Amino acid sequence: MLHELLRVPITGSSLLVPVYVIAALLAGWVLIGPRRERHRLRRAAVRIGGAAVGAAVGLAAVWWTGDVQDDFGVQFTPVTRMWIAFAFAGVVLLLVVAVQGGWLARVLAVAAAGALVLSAGLGVNVDFGFYKNIEQAVATNPYPTRDLRTMAGTGSHLEVDAADWHAPAGMPSTGETISVKIPGTVSHFRARKAVVWLPPAAQVADPPRLPVIVALSGQPGQPADMFQTGDLGSFLGRYAAAHHGLAPIVVSPDQLAAPNRNPMCVDSRRLGRSATYVMTDTVHWIEHHLPVATGPGAWGVLGFSQGATCTMQFSTEHPDVFGSALAISSELAPVTGNAHTSTELAFGGSTAAYRAAAPVAIMAAHGQYHDHLTVFGYGSMDAPYRASTETLHAAAVRAGMQTQVIVSPGSAHDWNTVRYVLAHGLPVVLAHLGLPQQDGAL
Repeated sequence: MLHELLRVPITGSSLLVPVYVIAALLAGWVLIGPRRERHRLRRAAVRIGGAAVGAAVGLAAVWWTGDVQDDFGVQFTPVTRMWIAFAFAGVVLLLVVAVQGGWLARVLAVAAAGALVLSAGLGVNVDFGFYKNIEQAVATNPYPTRDLRTMAGTGSHLEVDAADWHAPAGMPSTGETISVKIPGTVSHFRARKAVVWLPPAAQVADPPRLPVIVALSGQPGQPADMFQTGDLGSFLGRYAAAHHGLAPIVVSPDQLAAPNRNPMCVDSRRLGRSATYVMTDTVHWIEHHLPVATGPGAWGVLGFSQGATCTMQFSTEHPDVFGSALAISSELAPVTGNAHTSTELAFGGSTAAYRAAAPVAIMAAHGQYHDHLTVFGYGSMDAPYRASTETLHAAAVRAGMQTQVIVSPGSAHDWNTVRYVLAHGLPVVLAHLGLPQQDGAL
């Protein structure tokens, strides 16, 4: 019973409409008050004024933390700003009624404030496209842990030829998503468990050597985000179903070490050796534990937000490892807070070292890339990341990369953008990885 309740959708109208209606009715009753309440109009005016002040405080808080301080690294949409204003209005309304007195009014004010805050949380969640149900919010990594040592050395040692591939009897019909521990043997980076997606073709007794994609979450985030919220496994599952079980193996390592931590995918004394963890520990683990093809033509990397910035860093600096990249809303450079803070934390105060770590600088220093694909994506309502993407795209074109830009209509720096770009960008990446051409979006 509890399991079913946790899986109730929290983004559909069947839940949202009743919550919004109840919140509106409670807030309206508390604002106006009962007919027989003494000094009803005066009290109502004070309550309405308090709610208005609360809404203004909420908007000011969003402006200061989001627009001025850039604490969240995103530009909030008008919808999110509206919901935050409602939440602050509900809290201030509760305080006003608590001062005015009356036990019934106070009880209803608590209910109204709770309903408004709940409505705001649900509304912001829909706007960002993050949690689909309660289980996603409370289960940070729902995938079972499995020891993949048994797969080491397995496989025919033949890289898959899509034209000659025939699904063997008994091949599973769906992909499998699991959790694994990738130790920081060289980096000593304290990473959380990674998530691995195995297509049906990788689950047979004698699997071929398949392409591999390294997928990186945003920050705050966790390795499961690309699957739970980004639907990466679902998209690739549809692809595999249409191509006899073929699809890339996906490994989503933890480049952060904690949800709100940002090591910027570089090696530093203060933040840890995140770059070495991904490019040495994770790459070596993949090569020794999974039946994957070799060479940059069969390896890709993708990510969102902080993970997209890491994607650009790794793909431009290590074209000998990654021949394909998909970057969704990438920053121009590795950053936590601002450039000055980033320079002090990760580059020992060296401005030159910080500038050299920017993907544009890496591309300029490298020169021309050969047979290298980068797919860029961003939301049409996300002006800051549109600007950064345009700059990165121009640099990639100058460096001789094959490129494509995908714009998600009507979305911003959120998971709606991620899902749209994955659906439309993955077919391009998969074809570059040597897999069958996919007509249309996934």
